[in-house]
Amino acid sequence: MNVILKTAGVVERAIIRTGEAVAWLTFFMSIVTCLVAVLRYGLALGWIWLQETITWMHAAVFLLAAGYTLARDEHVRVDIFYRDMSPKRQAVVNLSGCVLFLLPLSAGLLLGSMEYVQTSWLIQESSREAGGLIYPFPSLLKTLLPVTGAIMALQALVICMRSVAELLGFAETANARPGARGSGLGAKASRLRRGRDALAPGDDSRSGGRDAATPGDDSRSGGRDAATPGGESRGGGREAAAPRDESRGGGV
Repeated sequence: MNVILKTAGVVERAIIRTGEAVAWLTFFMSIVTCLVAVLRYGLALGWIWLQETITWMHAAVFLLAAGYTLARDEHVRVDIFYRDMSPKRQAVVNLSGCVLFLLPLSAGLLLGSMEYVQTSWLIQESSREAGGLIYPFPSLLKTLLPVTGAIMALQALVICMRSVAELLGFAETANARPGARGSGLGAKASRLRRGRDALAPGDDSRSGGRDAATPGDDSRSGGRDAATPGGESRGGGREAAAPRDESRGGGV
């Protein structure tokens, strides 16, 4: 089991590195979008192929980063019940979801797109738009369809391996996910539970810290109040001088 989990870790690490590399396309998309706008509205210039690169880079990010997002456990979950389950029950849910849904979907994407991609390469497909991207760029983009299916299938197998390891009692080994933010599928839910449990004492301690500062404020106000008798004594000294002034007036 340890060998299987190490192999799963290597595969997952490769998927994560692929997603991190593809993420740079979003930066280039921003640059090309700004360039297209400046050329069109500033210099009255434009090329269809340059505009198409934006759409195609966007498609590449979504296709190749799907496995990365799954490896990070960042896909949207409707986890009303899942987040409060025990780790073993979460492993059952993950295993069932991969076997019943994710693996068939990935296999369908992988196998169903092969003929479509093969035809694109055979006819040396180019863009339908005049002045668009030429061969082999459209064929390369379509090749990402079966590649995405393969990546998703590999990540689904990784999840299955980790879920089985969790059910068999290899919890610590299964949760050692290289490069991932959490520690196993469902780690985000467990972190949320721990966060909710630890939130109240933390807030009390912080409020206690603010309450602890109150006596200091009172002492400072007490210090100001303590200065009042001095002020009154000084005022009393000024009042005590009045009889002497009156006595001088009587002498006159």
